[in-house]
Amino acid sequence: MAKNLQTAGRLRPVDLARRHGVSTQAVRNYEAAGILPPAGRTAHGYRTYTPLHAVALGTFLALVPGHGHATATAIMRAVNSDASAEAFGLVDGSHAQLLEDRRTLDAVEGALRDLGSPTVPAPDDGAGPGAMFVGPLAAKLGIVPATLRTWERAGLVTPRRDPRTGYRVYDAADVRDAALAHQLRRGGHGLAQIAPLIARVRAAGGPEPLAATLRDWHARLTARGRALLAGAAELDGYLREREGPVRALSPHRPNGA
Repeated sequence: MAKNLQTAGRLRPVDLARRHGVSTQAVRNYEAAGILPPAGRTAHGYRTYTPLHAVALGTFLALVPGHGHATATAIMRAVNSDASAEAFGLVDGSHAQLLEDRRTLDAVEGALRDLGSPTVPAPDDGAGPGAMFVGPLAAKLGIVPATLRTWERAGLVTPRRDPRTGYRVYDAADVRDAALAHQLRRGGHGLAQIAPLIARVRAAGGPEPLAATLRDWHARLTARGRALLAGAAELDGYLREREGPVRALSPHRPNGA
């Protein structure tokens, strides 16, 4: 019969470190942070670990790519404190965030498709080719000028000032950004969510060069999804090891039945 990992052969910190490619100091730090269960001690005070600690360390390292260091740490602390409901809530939160990120990406792609031409000529404004003053731009988008000023404070648009009149002038890129912001707001996204997306469009020089960024964004979300799955598998294994022999009993059958 296989030994329970909680009582199986003892391991030194260096054994744990080498097995997972980390330093012995990292092992000690992980224990202090609650990522690993408390170590045993020899008669001389040296730390000793079991294969269960090795599983715990492997689980944490598998959780980090999908959840991030802070959340992975919180999950392990909860599990090691027998607060499984808290751990599962944290796992659910990471999956919910990934779903929200996917929806945001879908909204950005939809908004860019609906954006059409990046320039909106307004020859009667006198603001320059493709540029608009606040009133005509607000009317075109179906919003009030105050909304554009709010977006400006949030960094979504950056109009220049006409040197003669002091009026805000929205150049072609500002018109594009305002239209994109409008599409995303209609999709239910907040200003804090929209600001970094607008920044991506600006950095790319417009919607068209953003295609590579969007592909990379898709790839990173896919990688995160796979990492969450891998982490979940390791976490389930660790939970089973912590449960020990109890896991062999059917929940529908009394012991010995």
